[in-house]
Amino acid sequence: MSGQGTLSRRPPTRQQKRRVRLDEHLPVDHRLSTVYRIGAGLIGLVLLVFGILGLVDQIGVFSTGSHTTAGLNTNGALSVLSIGVGVLLFVGMLIGKNFASTLNMILGVLFILSGFVNLALIDSGFNPLNFRIQNVLFSFVVGVLLMFFGMFGRVSGSLPHDNPYWRARHPTQVEHERRTRDAAKKRAALAHRAVTSHRHGEHRTSG
Repeated sequence: MSGQGTLSRRPPTRQQKRRVRLDEHLPVDHRLSTVYRIGAGLIGLVLLVFGILGLVDQIGVFSTGSHTTAGLNTNGALSVLSIGVGVLLFVGMLIGKNFASTLNMILGVLFILSGFVNLALIDSGFNPLNFRIQNVLFSFVVGVLLMFFGMFGRVSGSLPHDNPYWRARHPTQVEHERRTRDAAKKRAALAHRAVTSHRHGEHRTSG
């Protein structure tokens, strides 16, 4: 029996600790999750509308003409790609938490890289997504917005100590602060009891 009890109390492995820590980065109802969801949802909606309008116009898949949708050049390939990314962002909005944050950051970097790559392809003979300078600027803007929404409250050197990401990265300091708070509460409770007992003693003496 004692052996079984010892086995049942084995400390969690490093992998289990890491998994728990990742799960605890962001509570389900934390306000940061709402920020990540809003960012993913708004950008996803813009891309979906842009892609659907491009398909409605029935533009060729790799057309390189002057076809525009909402002021941006487009073709069938770009429309389908925009819809796909928009749907992915909606999935991130539904899941929220760390997934939405990480997805926003990854797609933000990809949009910025896409802007640079397609900027180099504008004047070349190979421009499969029919980019023009306005598309490049749009790609940069979307990339920066997605990175902002993904990094908000997660990537910073001065996160508040109640931030779930800061707490996950500094477990020792979190434990120290918890012990300090507990000690302060105990001292306050003892002081309150001392004052209360002193008042009771004075009341009995006067009585």
